[in-house]
Amino acid sequence: MRYIVTIIWSCLIGGVVSYVLSSMGSEPFSLEGTVALTAVFFIAIAVLGDGILKNDNSHS
Repeated sequence: MRYIVTIIWSCLIGGVVSYVLSSMGSEPFSLEGTVALTAVFFIAIAVLGDGILKNDNSHS
């Protein structure tokens, strides 16, 4: 379930960031760029959430 929510939020944030950056650069909106940015966001969040930032409660 958390991966589904992560994909949804990655799509929303990736779309907004891609739209803002393309309009700031006076370029047309590119759906391919948005999908690529969404994939990068999803992979980064999955790696950070499951690997690097994992809570370790074994010291309690």
